[in-house]
Amino acid sequence: MSRSLKKGPYIDPKLLEKVLALRKDEKKIIKTWARHSTISPEMVGHTFGVHNGKEFVAVYVSEDMVGHKLGEFSPTTKFSRHGGKMQREIEAGAEQKEAAKVAAVPAAKPAAKK
Repeated sequence: MSRSLKKGPYIDPKLLEKVLALRKDEKKIIKTWARHSTISPEMVGHTFGVHNGKEFVAVYVSEDMVGHKLGEFSPTTKFSRHGGKMQREIEAGAEQKEAAKVAAVPAAKPAAKK
């Protein structure tokens, strides 16, 4: 749910101070735990290290991201895969393609050495 229009967007005050103190041409990562902070136009062009609970994920802010939250670009869970018979068939096909690539590479290497 969005925040009330009369209140305006929430931006962590400490984070805003860090952004305003940094020049755009500096390539320094700003570490933050404030995933709930809204991205403002002043943040465009900066890189943030957004904490996802385990590590800091580097997020480069572009103009398209203005109005979104920082936490949207730093996923907290890792997607493993969906299960089922169809998924196993897809993975088996991918393994066969990979094996064919590996088999073709050693055959080409001795010819290149001559």
